[in-house]
Amino acid sequence: MAEGGQRARAKIQTISITGGLLQLQHELSSGDFVEIAFHTRSGAIRGMAEMLLPTRKFQSACLQPFRFIALGDDDHRKLRMALDSALDRSFLDPVSEQLRMPSGF
Repeated sequence: MAEGGQRARAKIQTISITGGLLQLQHELSSGDFVEIAFHTRSGAIRGMAEMLLPTRKFQSACLQPFRFIALGDDDHRKLRMALDSALDRSFLDPVSEQLRMPSGF
């Protein structure tokens, strides 16, 4: 939700412990403070963020980064758990199963 009380839907392209990248239909002003809410396997996360300058603009969308400026302790814990879980899944990628120990080990 933007400062003026407007609601906007966005797709999260990237997320980190400090912020992320959103795909929006219309860019928000750099410096706008927004409330961001999204769901993870660890639960719902809600926090305040500052919008940064858009990185790419397309005809029907734009990519715009944000940085978290306020997350409650519980939301921060759930975000950390979700990121740790995603990192664990990336290390368990099926491609790694193709590696085999040479015979004799």
